[in-house]
Amino acid sequence: MALQGPIPVEFGNVFTHGAFAAGGFEPMRDFDASSSERFVQAKDKVTGQPVWVVEVIDADPAARDKTAKVKVAAPVQPVLPAATAGMPFVAVEFAGLTVTPYVNQAGRLAYSLRAAGVRAPGRSSRSGADSRDTAA
Repeated sequence: MALQGPIPVEFGNVFTHGAFAAGGFEPMRDFDASSSERFVQAKDKVTGQPVWVVEVIDADPAARDKTAKVKVAAPVQPVLPAATAGMPFVAVEFAGLTVTPYVNQAGRLAYSLRAAGVRAPGRSSRSGADSRDTAA
């Protein structure tokens, strides 16, 4: 099969009603290298950059899984876009989104989401403003 590794997807195909960050980006734990006394941040296998993770809320009211984690490899901790006044969560879009299917420990199909960057919703990936996306 020609299709191997992460599958590029459009943000709107994964989060059809949008997504909201449920907190900020946190370092992702390398479970193999860490111990109970020592935290080791995961590194991207391709770039060697630290991996950061953010939990997002799927805005689709019919979504079976209401939250998901999105991983971003970046040299520094990514920053979320500014929050909208009066909103309890920050609306986000992810640039360069990929999905990797896998079988979880329960024997069920699951998906790992990775992105190249995070931005405020509605910004075109072709616009000049996109160059300010958090390297992510």
